[in-house]
Amino acid sequence: MKRWIALGLVALILGGIIVYNKVLHPAPGADAGKSGGKDGGKGGPGAGKGASPAVDVFIVTSQNLREDVVSSGSLLAAEQVDIYPEISARITQLNIQEGQPVAKSTLLVKLFDADLRAQLERLQAQADNARRTEDRNKQLLERGGISRQEYDIVTTNLRSSLADIELVRANLQRTEIRAPFSGVIGLRNVSLGAVVSPNTLIARLQQISSLKLDFSIPEKYGPSVRVGSPISFQVDGSNQPGTGVVYAIEPGVEEATRNLRIRARVNNASARLRPGAFARVTLTVQNDKSLVVPTQAVIPQTRTNQVVVIKNGKADFTDVKTGLRTAGVIQIKSGLSAGDTVAVTGLLFLKPDAPVKVGRIISLDK
Repeated sequence: MKRWIALGLVALILGGIIVYNKVLHPAPGADAGKSGGKDGGKGGPGAGKGASPAVDVFIVTSQNLREDVVSSGSLLAAEQVDIYPEISARITQLNIQEGQPVAKSTLLVKLFDADLRAQLERLQAQADNARRTEDRNKQLLERGGISRQEYDIVTTNLRSSLADIELVRANLQRTEIRAPFSGVIGLRNVSLGAVVSPNTLIARLQQISSLKLDFSIPEKYGPSVRVGSPISFQVDGSNQPGTGVVYAIEPGVEEATRNLRIRARVNNASARLRPGAFARVTLTVQNDKSLVVPTQAVIPQTRTNQVVVIKNGKADFTDVKTGLRTAGVIQIKSGLSAGDTVAVTGLLFLKPDAPVKVGRIISLDK
């Protein structure tokens, strides 16, 4: 009895395996064998008719490529200087009106100089006496009354006196602090009568009729930026955008960030903008005529990019070097020529050297 039960279980197991393999999980290619009589054993889109896959294509053209690069920057005064005295002395005159414009060479601070003026008068008297002595000895030298050596000593004393006078006059100039350029004086840190030293910050002078705008962009955009390129920017607290012009480019790239520093000139005649403000900068990068293709036509690879060029009705996978990219197109630096036909759709189904049927030709304005 047990023997018959065991044989029945074995038969059930074998039957289940057969049903699973034949019905529930058929071997790959079984259906293809059945359909072989209908479509000749060919699969894929349109295989029943023996046709190549139809794809949309684009004819490679050249155009001016524009791209907006957004960066952050800082507004700086066109000229700025912190005013420090050159010597230690007491302030005897203070002509600083905080927050007001001053003209170039305006006297801002006068330091005590009575001792230097007295020294100057003494040296001038000595120089006058030395000059008279030099005149008398010159006449004596011409008549042979003194030797050349004695006359040289007299002229040396005269030149020494004149040099001492120039030294005192230079020290007198250091008691006067004048505006090195026209600008707006900031808040002063001293008062009349205060004793100051070379470490004492008196005030800050800034030229704000025009401003500098410093910002950085990735190094890949460097070849597309040149002196004279226009920029636009926006500052916090103002709904009115500003404009400027690039006038200087750092010759080297920053190693830490791989960015290129750029400086633009901004007109600020209305004094609406203030130095130190944060600015959101937009730089329009424009190339000369460049070959472009739609962005969906480029196939990213590990080390390069590819496009599918349709040649003689077949797919040719071509490596390309890309450049600037916009929302719709991408620049092709090398690998293609104007007039080449590249596939835009159906890229996942295309194989190298496989036949391709062209569906429709698309353009960039559609």
